[in-house]
Amino acid sequence: MKIKSTLLSHEKPIIDIEIDTRYNPKSILKEENIDLQKEDTEDIKSHILATDGMVLINTEMYFTQPQTDVFEINDECIVMDFISCNNIETQIDQLENEKYLKQNTHNIFYTTKYKGTYKIPAFEKVNYLTIIFSKEFYFNIINEDWKLHEKFSKNILVKKSGYLNSKYIPFTSSIQWIISEIKNCNRKGALKKMYIETKIKELLIHQLESVISKPKPEEKIDSEDYNKLLEAKNILDNDYRNTPTLPELSRQISLNEFKLKKGFKACFGTTVKSYIIKLRMEHAKELFQSKSATVSEAAYKCGYKDVSHFSAAFKNYYGYSPQKFKINTDMLQFWLIGLSLIL
Repeated sequence: MKIKSTLLSHEKPIIDIEIDTRYNPKSILKEENIDLQKEDTEDIKSHILATDGMVLINTEMYFTQPQTDVFEINDECIVMDFISCNNIETQIDQLENEKYLKQNTHNIFYTTKYKGTYKIPAFEKVNYLTIIFSKEFYFNIINEDWKLHEKFSKNILVKKSGYLNSKYIPFTSSIQWIISEIKNCNRKGALKKMYIETKIKELLIHQLESVISKPKPEEKIDSEDYNKLLEAKNILDNDYRNTPTLPELSRQISLNEFKLKKGFKACFGTTVKSYIIKLRMEHAKELFQSKSATVSEAAYKCGYKDVSHFSAAFKNYYGYSPQKFKINTDMLQFWLIGLSLIL
């Protein structure tokens, strides 16, 4: 499968990828970053993850002159499409598409051969995330369960291009959150491949639910507030030892406490307090597994002044005390060392 994205003003494609269409769970995840800048007239950034049967493309573009981008895929494929920009005029061969892209919307489509022409106006920030599957890869991740989307499935089987839903529909907070996790993943190698494939499956589940199921009423969060909530999460991620109080965090991100508490739960599925505990407990577990800290040291490194409070929080989170966890971890590591010596 060959995938190309070509700006008509450029001599060479900005994206030019070729992958095997077969599903191979042992294939390596390849990573490529594209960064093209031309003085102050254009800025193109694209992060690409590719493995046999799957390509993930996260692209941002900005131009001071109108541009036309031609995106092509030379083989049949299923595409998960997530749009985070407006005002892009679109024409797609074989598909009856909406004329203009709408910000924060998504859909899934199947096509036997893809060619999309995108007219990008000047001074418009372009951002899209596209996940492209070969048919074999897609069949594998849905376990060929055609009941998930019977009409769409029949189109695939008879090679009829079409969308899962007639129109692109708005992101849910869950979809926004998973996209953020994918974009900000800093794992490497096999762990990154496992993580990305898991997140893609989660994303597909939420896409199918939002398209097929009757949508549940949920808190509407505009893009400005969502960015502030994401900033709050980043503040907690960067220093969960010395976390600000809710009023302090509210002031830091310029969002009132009510919106912070309600929006954080809606976007990330947990309260601010529970998220801080999660970060601290995961760090404590890593410290114990690496044998780099005693219980007292772990309590301090995770932001607890009182060891008893730390121990109670750890037991409440994992179901057993940190002392017992350390003993079990040490025994497991000792057993693994002995096993390796035998083998």
